[in-house]
Order: sequence, then C-alpha cells, then structure tokens
Amino acid sequence: MKNFAIALCGALGLFFAIQAGAANYVVKELNNGPGGTFVFDPSYLHVRPGDSVTFEPTDQGHNSESVAIPEGAQAWKSDISQPLTVTFTKQGVYLYQCAPHALFGMVGAIQVSKALNKDAVLKAADELEHKQLMNQGRISGLMKQIQ
Repeated sequence: MKNFAIALCGALGLFFAIQAGAANYVVKELNNGPGGTFVFDPSYLHVRPGDSVTFEPTDQGHNSESVAIPEGAQAWKSDISQPLTVTFTKQGVYLYQCAPHALFGMVGAIQVSKALNKDAVLKAADELEHKQLMNQGRISGLMKQIQ
C-alpha cells in the first residue's frame, strides 16, 4: 500500500509538472495578414503535448475547425467569430481550416511533437488544395513545414 501511495504521488507530481510547463499559443483569424488574404497567423505551429492554442477571431466572420487529426485525438469546431482554446495531447499533425473561407485556402497546421500521421494529413491537404479558388500553393507550402 505504501508503494502504491508513493507511485501515485509521483505520477500526480509528474502530471502537474507537465501541466505547469504547458504553453498557450494564440492564432489570429485574419482577413489580411503576413501570409496574404484570409489567413491564420501563424499558420503553422510546432508544439508539445499538453500545450494549447487559442484561435482568436481578430477579424469577424471566421472560425477554426479540424480537418485531419491524429487517431484518437479530439476534433474541434468553433462557432463563427467566437474564440476557442484547444489543448493538444496526442502527437501528430492537426490540419484545420476556416469553413467559410476554405475555398480561399484559409488553412493552418499544428504539429504536436512527431508527425505520426503525416501521410494522412498530406492526403487531406492535397484534397483541400484541389478545391481552392484562391491562394493556390498555400497549403502545399504549409505542408513543407512538417518535420
């Protein structure tokens, strides 16, 4: 029983240490930004498990919703013009879009540690890019950042 209590305390200590070291990033949803029109800024992040991202509707009329995620990860979809914070616990690449502006190439990617699902995300990105009306090449450029 004593060993169990020690192990439990150690596990809880590790859990809280990881949570205390977690970072929160902000991704702005913009009509115009450093990457052109209809962009997430930044459009690519490389984070650690336990980190979170707040999608901030800096300009109105945007949202954030997952398109391709690692197996077992939680999908998300924010309401239009509403902020949303997502905590990433599963390793892999998360491809997301602004639904109203997906045809304009308003997409982003978050890599959590290793890109375990890279092939699936590349396939989803290719399908999205073939549907774009504007900003051709943005998605494939984004995919080149995946390590």
